[in-house]
Amino acid sequence: QVQLVESGGGLVQPGGSLRLSCVGSGFTFRYYVMKWYRQAPGKERELVAGVTIDGGRKNYAESVKGRFTISRDNVRNTVYLQMNSLKLEDTAVYYCKAEGMGTDSAYWGQGTQVTVSS
Repeated sequence: QVQLVESGGGLVQPGGSLRLSCVGSGFTFRYYVMKWYRQAPGKERELVAGVTIDGGRKNYAESVKGRFTISRDNVRNTVYLQMNSLKLEDTAVYYCKAEGMGTDSAYWGQGTQVTVSS
């Protein structure tokens, strides 16, 4: 059974930090591109960051560049999103997604809520 389980969300003040984790199981994690998306209330889901299968290349949405860092550990089957200097507009449900290389397979996690509020 394929699972992606996110954790690490919560309530944080503006300027604070959080580290999200997403653990994959039931598929060969190291062969999947990993991405983080987010969806704020009333808005469409948007791509936040992505990392290649070996962790060698990363990409970020303009809105989070310089503040967020994506990384992965293929031994622990985990992808991380380190979020620093959080802003009110970062409030959203954050989802991780696994995309198979050269295949149509893709898996989503259930999401974790991040709320930035003073």
